[in-house]
Amino acid sequence: MSSKSRYRWLVVSLFFAFILLHQADKLLISPLTTPIMETFGINEAQMGAVFTGALLVSAILYPVWGYLYDRFARPKLLALASAIWGATTWLSAIAPTYPTFLISRASTGIDDSSYPGLYSLIADYFGPSMRGKVYGLLQLGMPLGYMIGLFAATMLSGLVGWRGVFYITGSLGLLLALLIYTKVREAPRGKAEPELEDLDKIGVYRFDKNIAVGLFRKRSLLLLFAQGFFGVFPWNVITYWFFRYLETERNYTENAVLMTMVPAVLVLAVGYFVGGSIGDFFFKRTPRGRLLVSTVAVLLGAILLFVTMNIPVENQALFLIMLLATALFIPFASPNVISSVYDITLPEVRSTALAVQYFIENAGAALAPFLAGLIAVRSSLHNAILIICISAWIVDSILFAVAAYLVPEDIKTLRQQLRERAEQERAAQMGTSPP
Repeated sequence: MSSKSRYRWLVVSLFFAFILLHQADKLLISPLTTPIMETFGINEAQMGAVFTGALLVSAILYPVWGYLYDRFARPKLLALASAIWGATTWLSAIAPTYPTFLISRASTGIDDSSYPGLYSLIADYFGPSMRGKVYGLLQLGMPLGYMIGLFAATMLSGLVGWRGVFYITGSLGLLLALLIYTKVREAPRGKAEPELEDLDKIGVYRFDKNIAVGLFRKRSLLLLFAQGFFGVFPWNVITYWFFRYLETERNYTENAVLMTMVPAVLVLAVGYFVGGSIGDFFFKRTPRGRLLVSTVAVLLGAILLFVTMNIPVENQALFLIMLLATALFIPFASPNVISSVYDITLPEVRSTALAVQYFIENAGAALAPFLAGLIAVRSSLHNAILIICISAWIVDSILFAVAAYLVPEDIKTLRQQLRERAEQERAAQMGTSPP
């Protein structure tokens, strides 16, 4: 393995650690909810405001981070995001009153919207044929981070208290900020594209307002944006309500819930990598490959969830088997969506494009748990989960299918733009005018 190849995998390792530990820190708040409420003497509504505050700050700042990443050096901004993670978590730990805790915890949303720059930098280290599996590998850190956060809260809060847990995770954020700042180098934007990778030097490309506005004229990208709004409904319904569904409607004990959800989360983690790898495989054969994989995966997820949820309550073994099968397929689309966004956007606006995608997704995320709660009150959590998840996945499958039909033209346009850019670069290096 060449030194260049080893270095880019070092970058992947550091970014995996960032995602893993950042997600653990972000999701710690859920298992630590009860001791935090007891410390400040607050009710569920006041604690809900804590959750909402961070989500709102994160959503609002996605476009800001996207612009900054496309305008300035991404490693330095990622190091800043990690430092903000560490600092705001420490501020949450030392907050003496509920109002100061509410403000400090809301401020943790600042770094929650920092991921677009991470993914766009990886796109300049790995070409289109490998991006799906690399993004899938990185996204393994999300569910694994959730598990680490769950175990850390369970095992450490009794020893050091909830504030002590935040001190630990905040310190890890500061440590990663130092590592990213000193170890990760900026890559020329577009360097990993096939049209540009053989050039010794390429120009410096920064955010361009006209190119950014042009994103909204790409039909396949608009469909991916629309899919993002609906695509997070199932994730948030399952995240916020599935534990309670197991406890109240399937009569699972606390231990049974744990024995069910731990393997499900592990299989879910594997699904990111498998889905990204399969997307890469079919993308090499057709430009529609990634989106066709996503189309099939969300339909399979809908079918498998319907079967799983209708298994009799007493048959816990079969329920677990089918839940694992469902968990494998539902993350397939995620790495393929990121890769598809980058398959049709110029390197200097990729962070912005993904930031818009995530902004729209967060808009959908805010609605899902509330809508599920309304349905559950009038019917049941069983029906709420099925209605929202299956409806969203059917809509997603239609949007993915239409996007798959349209995407070859947008990919062709991008590849032509990059070939023209490569010709201009070669001409500039030779001191001649491009043909």
